[in-house]
Parts: sequence; C-alpha cells; structure tokens
Amino acid sequence: MWALLLVLLVFLSKPACCVFQTLYCTFSDSCDCDFRPNVRELEWDLYKNVYGQHLAQDIISEEVSKFLQNKSPEKPLVLSFHGSTGTGKTLVSSMLGNHLYGSAMSSPYVHRFIPTLHFPSAGEVERYREQLKDWVQGNLTQCARSVFIFDEMEKMQPGLIDVLEPFLGPSHVVFRTNYRKAIYVFISTAGEEVVNKAALEQRQAGHDREEITSSDLQDAIAQAVYDNNSSGLFRSSVIRQNLITAFVPFLPLTRHHVERCARSQLCQRGACQRGDVVRAVGDDMAYAPMPGHYFSTSGCKNVPAKINLFL
Repeated sequence: MWALLLVLLVFLSKPACCVFQTLYCTFSDSCDCDFRPNVRELEWDLYKNVYGQHLAQDIISEEVSKFLQNKSPEKPLVLSFHGSTGTGKTLVSSMLGNHLYGSAMSSPYVHRFIPTLHFPSAGEVERYREQLKDWVQGNLTQCARSVFIFDEMEKMQPGLIDVLEPFLGPSHVVFRTNYRKAIYVFISTAGEEVVNKAALEQRQAGHDREEITSSDLQDAIAQAVYDNNSSGLFRSSVIRQNLITAFVPFLPLTRHHVERCARSQLCQRGACQRGDVVRAVGDDMAYAPMPGHYFSTSGCKNVPAKINLFL
C-alpha cells in the first residue's frame, strides 16, 4: 500500500514521461540517458576559462545552441577549429564533451582521434579509411548523439577524412540511425597564418581585436586549409561540398592573455596571491613578431611548466 502511494505521489509531482525516463535510465546505459547538454554551463565555461577568443566563444555558443534546439537537424554540426598552438582549441573541444554528457569526456559516446596514434602510416590510408568509416557508422548506430573529435588535423593523411562525407551531409535515416544528430570537431594549426595575419593587422592599426568578426575570416580560412598540402583537409570534398558548419578562428594570445592563464592555474593550486610568478611567466615567454611584444609563440601551452619553474 505504501509503495503504491509513493508511486502515485511521484506521478502527481512530475510529468509521467519524466518518471518513465528516470526509471528507464536506472536500468539502461542508453546514450539518451547520458546525453545531458547544458548550453548555459558551456557558455559560462567558455567565457570564464578561455582567454582572448571572442570569436570562438561566440561561434561555438551560437552554433551548439542552435543545433541542440533543433530536434530534427538537417545535417550534423561540423566545427573546424583553426589557430596557433596553445590558443585553446583542444581545451574547448573538451568543454563540449564535458557539457554535453553526464559522464563528460569519459563518456563512451565521445570519441577523440589523434592521427599519429590512430593513423600513423602514410601507406595504410585505404585501410584507415575503411576502419574509420566502420568505426563511425558503428558508433552512430549505437548512439546518434555521438561526438567525434579529430585532433592535430595538420598531421592527418590527405584524403582520409573524406570517407566521412556521407555522414556529414543531409543524409536520410540509415539503418534506423539519424546520422544528422552527431557532432564533429576538427582541430588544426592549418590556417593559422590567416588568423594571425588578421590579428596582427588589427593590432598594428590600433584597433581592438574584438572588432575582428568571423565573417572576415571564414572564407579565407577555408581556402587556406583547402590549399594546404600539409592539411588533412587538403583538396577535401568535405570543404568542397560545404559540409563544415563553421570555421572557428582561435586568435594568437598576447602577454595579457598568457598572464591570465598563469593566474588561473596558480589559483587552482591555491596560490592566487603569487603575482610575482605571473609576471615572471609573462617575462619568460617568447613573443613574435618582436621579442617581448605582440603574440606568444606558444600561447598558453607552456604556462604550467613555467609556473613549476618559478614557484
């Protein structure tokens, strides 16, 4: 009797669909149960912990929000990150996984590929193409909301990524799976010269970097990456068929941004008050095009090592 009353109370206090979903997820490991997107938390994480990247913050927030609001998207969300080392590309890709799934980046539905690890041999491209196609199709069959992250695309064998073309367009439901609900992220330093040139010209003209708009760079990045024979997207049909939703520029970082990175990491270690270390890290970084000025050649990548040196 008490059990019956408890069940009735639950049904009266919550919509029936929520109750059934909760009960279902208690016994199931379905990806629908782990898929718990929180766009607001993603936006907060981007704006709080990614420095000097107003374009990436705005584009990613807008595109992810728009994509998730559409219950029946016409095509997958395909984002291509471009910029120098240490500007936050890999960090942001992890933020996506962290705020899309309850188990964050450890979710079995978030897949990260690194060319030197997963596709190391130039002579095995055809085998890799078949393996990648089978892997993606198998995981999409298991979970339509899968996330695929391809890091270090500048080291990817040209032609390999084109095997994904059928999955990136407005495909129909195949084998009971809606491939259009997936998210793909390509990460590359290819195209950095276009992004860095825009930031440098803006600075030399005395304008704020925040005045740079994504429309200023989209076509230029796409063309630079398409023409770059050291890029995994060299002469790629993925670009030719306009299957990339947005090219996301990551601007080079100034000393101010590097010191913000250092201060953030010091605070994580309980040493927020160490302004001397922050300044020492800023002094010790390499900058270009002039020593001590403009942009850090390694972004924030070497900040942890520098902190260890000066603490």
